[in-house]
Amino acid sequence: MSEEKRVLLAVSLSVVVITVSMMLQVYLAPPPSSPQDSAAQTSGIQSPDAIQSNETFQAHKADTANASPPMDILLAGTASEEVQLQEERVVIETDLVRVVLSNKGGDVVSYKLKEHRDHDDFVEMVLPGTGESHAFTLAFGGIDAVPRTEFFHINRVSDKIVEFYRDYKIPVSNGEKEGVFRLTKRYEFKPQEYLFELSVTIDGGYSIPSLNFNGAAYTLEFGPQIGPRFEKLTQNYEYRNYYVYTNGKRKQEKVNNKSPTIVNERISWAAIAGKYFTFIAIPDATPYTYAFSAVPVAGMPETSRFYIVRPALNGSRTTDVYRFYLGPKTQNALARYDQSDKNSFKLRDMNLTAVADTSGILGPLEVVLKWFLLLFYRIIPNYGVAIIFLTILVKLILFPLTKKSSESTLRMQELAPKIKEIQEKYKDNPNKMNLEMAEFYKKEGYNPLSGCLPMLLQIPIFFAMYNLFNNHFDLRGAMFIPGWIPDLSRPESVYSFAPYRIPLLNWSDIRLLPFIYLVSQLLYGKVTQTPDQQSNAQMKMMLYLMPIMFFFILYEVPSGLLIYWIMSNLLTLVQQLALNKYLAAYRERIRAAVKEPVIAPRRKKK
Repeated sequence: MSEEKRVLLAVSLSVVVITVSMMLQVYLAPPPSSPQDSAAQTSGIQSPDAIQSNETFQAHKADTANASPPMDILLAGTASEEVQLQEERVVIETDLVRVVLSNKGGDVVSYKLKEHRDHDDFVEMVLPGTGESHAFTLAFGGIDAVPRTEFFHINRVSDKIVEFYRDYKIPVSNGEKEGVFRLTKRYEFKPQEYLFELSVTIDGGYSIPSLNFNGAAYTLEFGPQIGPRFEKLTQNYEYRNYYVYTNGKRKQEKVNNKSPTIVNERISWAAIAGKYFTFIAIPDATPYTYAFSAVPVAGMPETSRFYIVRPALNGSRTTDVYRFYLGPKTQNALARYDQSDKNSFKLRDMNLTAVADTSGILGPLEVVLKWFLLLFYRIIPNYGVAIIFLTILVKLILFPLTKKSSESTLRMQELAPKIKEIQEKYKDNPNKMNLEMAEFYKKEGYNPLSGCLPMLLQIPIFFAMYNLFNNHFDLRGAMFIPGWIPDLSRPESVYSFAPYRIPLLNWSDIRLLPFIYLVSQLLYGKVTQTPDQQSNAQMKMMLYLMPIMFFFILYEVPSGLLIYWIMSNLLTLVQQLALNKYLAAYRERIRAAVKEPVIAPRRKKK
């Protein structure tokens, strides 16, 4: 096989291996969902009665603020009462959260996490919308019904409990007395909890008729987007995944920007998960219908909404209890809801940690790497230094495989002339050539795969390291070098010319780490190339083309990942320089062992 063909084969195999590995990652740990222009995906069977048409939904959501309340339900208060009611805001603080609620609809206006920073403020989990409604707004009817944004009365039960209530009436026909009922939204927060309880009570005594709007009583909506703030949803920095947990398994829902995704089955919980933070809804046993939506609205091109649709009500008094988690996507924060004695709401076996599982088949390997990362961090409390130490450890562990691969490559180079001799002699007889090649490899004690297998074994480690540094929560906000790399979970910047951007590339910052990576990758390729490869035009092209291509790919990745990659290149550089002396002696041993001709000349018959 010619050198050019070997180069093409090597490149092709590399592409195939990386592609297959990434496909396995996608299959076993699906990538973050993003709004796509595709058909709506449905779990279970869509209920046309409980969920009204997608066209109506989109038309309504395009401009909620200008919509009129449905005439089916009217305010029961007097005109003077409406004049007296004005917007009031209630602030509830615990050791973990600061929540601002409004009596305008009884909604949550702000939900800040006091132990997590976002630039110069706490992380805001409820991003503001463009209409009058906010998070946990309620509408009578299905998901296209108009949210109730009138003023509610406030009952401050305690410093951690608040109720919003008001009366409504349902006009009836046949001369019957119109039904009057009271709607109450009760919020309860507890110390040491990112989770809170929201109960919705419909109380009409004996006068309320059926509360039924095409099969739905009311819809509770969370939206328009979970925090923290972001510029654009991208896999490297921030994304959205949509999950439901049912029958003991987490299932990812496909959500697009054209129509809502309906979930019409019993679930333990549903979640909208970002990269580091998540929203989780835990309903009671009522057979609700659920919906996710990423349909954009005016002023918000990227939204992430969740709807709970309550079936029609026929009783005089009903209370529905929901629990909602808005907080970090960490093992410690989520695992406490598996044991009733670990949380204030006595929840158990919730398996909320499934929200944070993004590692797929490489999960066990990632757990081991994370353990060593935390070990190094405890020794030197700087995650940048911990990443460097972890990279050194991985290189030391992989050194025997690297050495084996280098020996195999070198031996292949020394055997190449004899292999070419066999190929030339039997080029017209492929079967005979394969037999002779197998016999030759056996005689020399050489396995052609011995050079590939050590490299293939390193690929899972690379992907596990990539996933760890790209998603590990503790890297968020972790500083490496003051003034240069303040956050290992984000790309660093030495100069920003925002809001201007480089055309085509869409870059608004000059970053130093990608350039350091480019130099290290070029040096790495230069040192690891053999003399034969250096004289080959195709290999020279690959030496420069691949690093430049990856420079553009990695320009916007988190700085922690680039530190790992740069350090890995530099260590490989040092490692290869040390190996070169050993390989020179190894080459001489090979040449001494391979002296006799491969094809012995036949003796002439006398």
